[in-house]
Parts: sequence; C-alpha cells; structure tokens
Amino acid sequence: MLRELYILPILLFSVIIHEISHGYAALKLGDPTARDSGRLTLNPIPHIDLVGSIIVPLFSLLTVGQVLIAWAKPVPVNPMNFSDYKRDEIIVSAVGPLSNLILALTCALITIGLLQLQPVIGPVASSSAFYVFLLKMFSGGIYLNVILGVFNLVPIPPLDGSHVLASLLPDSAAVVYNRIGFVGIFLIIILMQIPAFLAIFNAAINFFYAPLYQLVVTFA
Repeated sequence: MLRELYILPILLFSVIIHEISHGYAALKLGDPTARDSGRLTLNPIPHIDLVGSIIVPLFSLLTVGQVLIAWAKPVPVNPMNFSDYKRDEIIVSAVGPLSNLILALTCALITIGLLQLQPVIGPVASSSAFYVFLLKMFSGGIYLNVILGVFNLVPIPPLDGSHVLASLLPDSAAVVYNRIGFVGIFLIIILMQIPAFLAIFNAAINFFYAPLYQLVVTFA
C-alpha cells in the first residue's frame, strides 16, 4: 500500500477543488452561503470528510491497491438565492465534475512537462524519489480525476448528476426522485456489481481518459 500513497495528495486536492467549484459557481449566481461558511478556501480542514476523504480512500488502497472513489464535505448551497432555480442548480452541479475533467487535463500537461524535463535534469535527478513521486502523482491524477468526474455525473442521489436530472424533471417528479436521498449510495454499490453498468461506466471513463493518455504519449 505504501507505494500507492502518492495518489493521496492529488486526491485530497481534487475533491477540495471539486467542492470549491460548486461554491464559487453558486457565489457567482447569487448565493454566498459557501463563502460565508468559510468553504471557498484551499485549507483542507473545513473540507475533509472523515469517511469520504480518509476512511474510504485508505480502505480502497488496502483492499484493491488503488483509490476507487472519494469525496469531501459538500459545500452548503441555498438555491433560494438563485434567480433561476433550475438553470442555476444545473450549472452549480455540473461545475464539480467539470472541474475534475479540467484537473485531469492539467495533470496531463504537468506530466508532459515533467517527462520533457528528464533530458535537462539528467538521469540522477530524474530517478530521485522526489521526481518519481511527482511524476507518479500527476500521471495518476489524470485517471483519478477522470473517474471522479464521470462518477459524479451518474444521475443517482446524492451525486451531482442527480441534481442535474432533478432540475430537468417536472417539479412533482423531482420531489419523488429526490426522496431517494442517501439510499442512492446503496443503489450505486449495487449498480457497480452489474456488468452492463460497468461497461457503460468504463466506456465513459475511456472516452475522456484515452485522449489525455494519447496527449501525454504524443508530446512527452
């Protein structure tokens, strides 16, 4: 497990950026709740969720050797402050997964930069523990952020995709749909055991990951 701990810093950073993105989008759309709650900060302390930010990632590393999913504390959002509830709810919900896809691209560009540095810094520096750690962290961050982005688009509560879908439904249907609540977590666990769902999920991951991988291979 120790050799896989390189992913934890980029994981923590990614889930924090995900939540800050929600809060910042809400602020721009008229809701200052996240800002007033002190959640628009890179300080990890207000964002850390004991289960989602620590226990689940470590358990995943111990059992399967990689982080499959993680999350931070959701930022508080008051949709009553939005001028157009449905439109603004879609925007605020969508920017979280979008931030992860942008981070995946950023990690790919940093990985390219690190690989292009190898001839400049020489074989000794490029084999140092620090350099290898950075390379593994950012290259691993590509796939990690694609997973986080795609996973959060699944339209099952409490994931971001469910807020987008609820905003597209008629009000009466949205009320019924939102009653799923955190039972949705168990539905997600069940779905992850169904081959057909996994095939679709993996295809979606590959749709975003493959071009980024090709970008690194081409320009590194």
